[in-house]
Amino acid sequence: MSNDKKALAARLRTADFGSAGSRRLLRNGEIPAVVYGKSEPLHVIVNAHEFEMKKSGFSESTLITLHVDGEGDHSVFVKTYQEDLLRRCIHHIDFFEITAGHAVRTHVRVELDGNPVGCRAGGVLDQVIHELEIECLPKDLPEVIKADVSALDINETFRVDQLQLPAGVKVLEDGEAAIASVRMVKEEAAPAEEATETEAAAPADAAAESK
Repeated sequence: MSNDKKALAARLRTADFGSAGSRRLLRNGEIPAVVYGKSEPLHVIVNAHEFEMKKSGFSESTLITLHVDGEGDHSVFVKTYQEDLLRRCIHHIDFFEITAGHAVRTHVRVELDGNPVGCRAGGVLDQVIHELEIECLPKDLPEVIKADVSALDINETFRVDQLQLPAGVKVLEDGEAAIASVRMVKEEAAPAEEATETEAAAPADAAAESK
């Protein structure tokens, strides 16, 4: 099996389909999977241990090389996987294969970069959008888009149209949408006032009870 974090080994699944066959694969430490995106779905089998070790690094924008024994390499995304939380195992994976030279649409994580001016003045940074839908060629696909919020002051907002996008990447979102903002923390004086009123009322209540 490959040690590359962006690669997975697989073999063709040519027989023993159905739920019974899938259960046999799972007992043997393997996961049934399907590769979509071409004219016909490709049924493959992935090593469960390898996928478990690497899946935390797979997002919807992570381009993976799927090495299929006897079939060659396929450039794919992990579209989704089905997980049994009680048994703590994954029992099916859907891959989506891309074609070189054809634009793809996917979601990419947004990462805030820098220490905002407003935070140094007592404000709090609030991230509103955590991922964006983008369109680009596979070769231009970023794993993350960074938003430089260093200049953000209190009551200011960083919008989608302020992003410095990598070459060839188009964001399919409203340019006016807020990615992050810095706001001032409001002082919560009400609970303290209520506590004072309660303390003041306590002696009066005690005096009334003693009569």
